[in-house]
Amino acid sequence: MKKLFDPCNYNVNINLILLINRLAIACFMLVHGLGKLTKLVGSATIQFADPLGIGATFSLSLAVFAEVFCSVLIFVGLTTRLATIPLIITMIVAVFMVNANNPFGDKEMGLLYLLVYLTIAIAGPGRYSIDSMIFKKIS
Repeated sequence: MKKLFDPCNYNVNINLILLINRLAIACFMLVHGLGKLTKLVGSATIQFADPLGIGATFSLSLAVFAEVFCSVLIFVGLTTRLATIPLIITMIVAVFMVNANNPFGDKEMGLLYLLVYLTIAIAGPGRYSIDSMIFKKIS
Protein backbone atom coordinates (compact mmCIF):
# COMPACT_ATOMS: atom_id res chain seq x y z
CA MET A 1 0.00 0.00 0.00
CA LYS A 2 2.87 2.36 0.79
CA LYS A 3 4.33 1.84 -2.69
CA LEU A 4 1.05 3.00 -4.24
CA PHE A 5 1.36 6.44 -2.62
CA ASP A 6 5.18 6.67 -2.74
CA PRO A 7 5.97 9.84 -4.68
CA CYS A 8 9.63 8.72 -4.85
CA ASN A 9 12.56 10.75 -3.64
CA TYR A 10 13.43 12.94 -6.64
CA ASN A 11 15.23 16.28 -6.74
CA VAL A 12 13.29 19.53 -7.16
CA ASN A 13 13.65 19.65 -10.95
CA ILE A 14 12.26 16.15 -11.44
CA ASN A 15 9.37 16.85 -9.06
CA LEU A 16 8.58 20.04 -10.95
CA ILE A 17 8.54 18.31 -14.35
CA LEU A 18 6.38 15.50 -12.94
CA LEU A 19 3.91 18.13 -11.72
CA ILE A 20 3.88 19.94 -15.09
CA ASN A 21 3.54 16.62 -16.91
CA ARG A 22 0.61 15.51 -14.72
CA LEU A 23 -1.23 18.82 -14.98
CA ALA A 24 -0.76 19.12 -18.73
CA ILE A 25 -1.72 15.56 -19.68
CA ALA A 26 -4.75 15.66 -17.38
CA CYS A 27 -5.98 18.90 -18.97
CA PHE A 28 -5.36 17.63 -22.50
CA MET A 29 -7.28 14.42 -21.84
CA LEU A 30 -10.09 16.23 -20.05
CA VAL A 31 -10.81 18.08 -23.29
CA HIS A 32 -11.42 14.71 -24.99
CA GLY A 33 -13.31 13.29 -22.04
CA LEU A 34 -15.69 16.22 -21.52
CA GLY A 35 -16.79 15.99 -25.15
CA LYS A 36 -17.52 12.31 -24.64
CA LEU A 37 -19.30 13.03 -21.35
CA THR A 38 -21.58 15.50 -23.14
CA LYS A 39 -22.31 12.85 -25.76
CA LEU A 40 -23.04 10.27 -23.05
CA VAL A 41 -25.49 12.36 -21.04
CA GLY A 42 -27.02 14.40 -23.84
CA SER A 43 -27.63 11.97 -26.66
CA ALA A 44 -30.62 9.68 -27.03
CA THR A 45 -28.78 7.43 -29.47
CA ILE A 46 -25.10 6.85 -28.87
CA GLN A 47 -22.78 6.17 -31.74
CA PHE A 48 -19.37 5.20 -30.46
CA ALA A 49 -16.78 2.59 -31.35
CA ASP A 50 -17.35 -0.79 -29.71
CA PRO A 51 -14.04 -2.62 -30.20
CA LEU A 52 -14.57 -4.97 -27.25
CA GLY A 53 -18.12 -5.98 -28.22
CA ILE A 54 -19.64 -4.70 -24.97
CA GLY A 55 -21.99 -2.16 -26.52
CA ALA A 56 -21.47 1.42 -27.65
CA THR A 57 -22.97 2.94 -24.50
CA PHE A 58 -20.82 0.87 -22.14
CA SER A 59 -17.70 1.49 -24.25
CA LEU A 60 -18.38 5.23 -24.14
CA SER A 61 -19.00 5.05 -20.37
CA LEU A 62 -15.64 3.36 -19.82
CA ALA A 63 -13.89 5.96 -21.97
CA VAL A 64 -15.60 8.78 -20.03
CA PHE A 65 -14.60 7.20 -16.71
CA ALA A 66 -10.97 7.01 -17.79
CA GLU A 67 -10.75 10.33 -19.60
CA VAL A 68 -12.68 12.45 -17.08
CA PHE A 69 -12.57 10.82 -13.64
CA CYS A 70 -9.05 9.38 -13.89
CA SER A 71 -7.71 12.60 -15.43
CA VAL A 72 -9.00 14.57 -12.44
CA LEU A 73 -7.25 12.10 -10.11
CA ILE A 74 -4.01 12.52 -12.04
CA PHE A 75 -4.40 16.31 -12.02
CA VAL A 76 -4.57 16.45 -8.22
CA GLY A 77 -2.15 13.57 -7.75
CA LEU A 78 -4.48 11.22 -5.87
CA THR A 79 -4.01 7.47 -6.38
CA THR A 80 -2.04 8.57 -9.41
CA ARG A 81 -0.54 5.22 -10.33
CA LEU A 82 -3.94 3.50 -10.13
CA ALA A 83 -5.57 6.29 -12.14
CA THR A 84 -3.18 5.69 -15.03
CA ILE A 85 -4.34 2.08 -15.49
CA PRO A 86 -7.74 2.83 -17.12
CA LEU A 87 -6.10 5.49 -19.26
CA ILE A 88 -3.37 3.10 -20.39
CA ILE A 89 -6.02 0.52 -21.29
CA THR A 90 -8.07 3.16 -23.12
CA MET A 91 -5.03 4.22 -25.18
CA ILE A 92 -4.11 0.62 -25.98
CA VAL A 93 -7.66 -0.01 -27.22
CA ALA A 94 -7.69 3.23 -29.20
CA VAL A 95 -4.32 2.60 -30.85
CA PHE A 96 -4.29 -1.15 -31.38
CA MET A 97 -7.98 -1.91 -31.88
CA VAL A 98 -9.93 1.16 -33.00
CA ASN A 99 -7.13 2.52 -35.22
CA ALA A 100 -5.42 -0.79 -35.97
CA ASN A 101 -5.90 -0.57 -39.75
CA ASN A 102 -5.43 3.19 -39.97
CA PRO A 103 -2.19 4.96 -40.95
CA PHE A 104 0.38 5.82 -38.30
CA GLY A 105 -0.79 9.44 -38.14
CA ASP A 106 -4.11 8.26 -36.70
CA LYS A 107 -2.28 6.29 -33.99
CA GLU A 108 0.37 8.86 -33.13
CA MET A 109 -1.60 10.90 -30.56
CA GLY A 110 -2.78 7.77 -28.75
CA LEU A 111 0.78 6.46 -28.62
CA LEU A 112 2.01 9.74 -27.16
CA TYR A 113 -0.69 9.66 -24.48
CA LEU A 114 0.17 6.02 -23.78
CA LEU A 115 3.85 6.88 -23.35
CA VAL A 116 3.07 9.70 -20.91
CA TYR A 117 0.70 7.52 -18.86
CA LEU A 118 3.30 4.75 -18.68
CA THR A 119 5.86 7.30 -17.50
CA ILE A 120 3.52 8.55 -14.78
CA ALA A 121 2.69 4.99 -13.72
CA ILE A 122 6.38 4.17 -13.32
CA ALA A 123 7.75 7.47 -11.99
CA GLY A 124 4.80 8.28 -9.74
CA PRO A 125 3.24 11.65 -9.09
CA GLY A 126 6.22 13.38 -7.50
CA ARG A 127 6.36 15.48 -4.36
CA TYR A 128 3.69 17.98 -5.39
CA SER A 129 0.70 15.67 -5.08
CA ILE A 130 -1.90 14.44 -2.63
CA ASP A 131 -0.23 11.02 -2.84
CA SER A 132 2.91 12.60 -1.39
CA MET A 133 0.98 14.02 1.57
CA ILE A 134 -0.64 10.62 2.19
CA PHE A 135 2.73 8.88 1.95
CA LYS A 136 4.22 11.21 4.57
CA LYS A 137 1.36 10.42 6.97
CA ILE A 138 1.61 6.63 6.57
CA SER A 139 5.42 6.54 6.71
